[in-house]
Amino acid sequence: MDPYRNPFAPGAGSRPPELAGRDKILENARISCGRAILGRNTRSMMLLGLRGTGKTVLLNEIARVAEEEGLLVSKVEAPEHESLARLLYPQMRKVMRSLSGVEAAKHIAVRGLQGLRGFAAIFRIEVAGVEVGVEPEPGLADSGDLQYDLPELFSVIGRAAKAAGRGWILLIDEVQYLSDADLSALIVSIHRMSQEGLPILLVGAGLPQVARLAGEAKSYAERLFLYPGLGALDSVDAAQAVEKPVIEEDASIAPDALATIVERTRGYPFFLQEWASIAWNNAEGPQITAEDVNHSYAETLATLDAGFFRVRLDRLTKAEVQFVKTMSDLGDGPYAMADIAKAMGRAQSSLGPTRAKIIAKGMIYSTDHGYLDFTVPLFADYMRRQGGALP
Repeated sequence: MDPYRNPFAPGAGSRPPELAGRDKILENARISCGRAILGRNTRSMMLLGLRGTGKTVLLNEIARVAEEEGLLVSKVEAPEHESLARLLYPQMRKVMRSLSGVEAAKHIAVRGLQGLRGFAAIFRIEVAGVEVGVEPEPGLADSGDLQYDLPELFSVIGRAAKAAGRGWILLIDEVQYLSDADLSALIVSIHRMSQEGLPILLVGAGLPQVARLAGEAKSYAERLFLYPGLGALDSVDAAQAVEKPVIEEDASIAPDALATIVERTRGYPFFLQEWASIAWNNAEGPQITAEDVNHSYAETLATLDAGFFRVRLDRLTKAEVQFVKTMSDLGDGPYAMADIAKAMGRAQSSLGPTRAKIIAKGMIYSTDHGYLDFTVPLFADYMRRQGGALP
């Protein structure tokens, strides 16, 4: 069929044509935004899921919802080895400058810009441009301890936003890469906003361990956030994600073809999009048949292996590859650390540093005490497909 009309969007953070199975989360986000504007207590949110389950897509959708509800929106991605202070400084500056243009909020926002200059100096953040007429305010957000300074800045932004009849939503992707100290400071800041009833919300997204990391950072985090999980789609939503875009392009997909895609992808969004896209391109049309789907399967696997899976494997050293290969050879996870060590002929304690490095690279995570699993769905299958081709 016409590749120009192919409705599917396989890619990192690309919005699928049909965002199936996520309606409840989006509705909860809309309600939270509306309540924040009205000064009503609401809870922030941490989206949890494996790679390729649509966390970034959903963050972008929540950003759109928040803008419709009248909130100022800031979206960032937490890179590895970057401080939260540097990550948030330009976003806070942008929001404060925007609020300083509202007469009712001007005085508060200008004070916030003053505090932000002191904050930039103490955390050694390079400031591009010159804030005309704005001097640092001694004693405001300049202690050098992010756990004290960040809540002060959030409080000023919140009071300015409230005076302006607005709100601010901060969206942070890849939360698991924040340091323990930075995550703690962020949680303290949102907790203070909740206590003061100020219209600031946080929506974070990250791997499943984020809930545990947040709880370890501050025990009250479990009550401060909602933790919706983004997993594989159920069979109904998975079918809708494929069939509806096809129908909207005046085409169709045979029931047995659709059932094959849903069953063999196990409902994982990244796999659904890739296979449906390739099947569309390979089909003569106007219907995608079971034969089209079956013929497209090998090409789909090859595309995923060369891209989605391979780029993650390439980040690992030879010792780390051997570790994850041993995991996959044991079958499907979760995997007991004792079993991994036994299969490698090593003591568990000797594997600790390797395990920690692979977790830090976002390839595996701890599902429970003494157990690990891959952060990438179907990664064990990929490893087994490689066999002797692995380094």
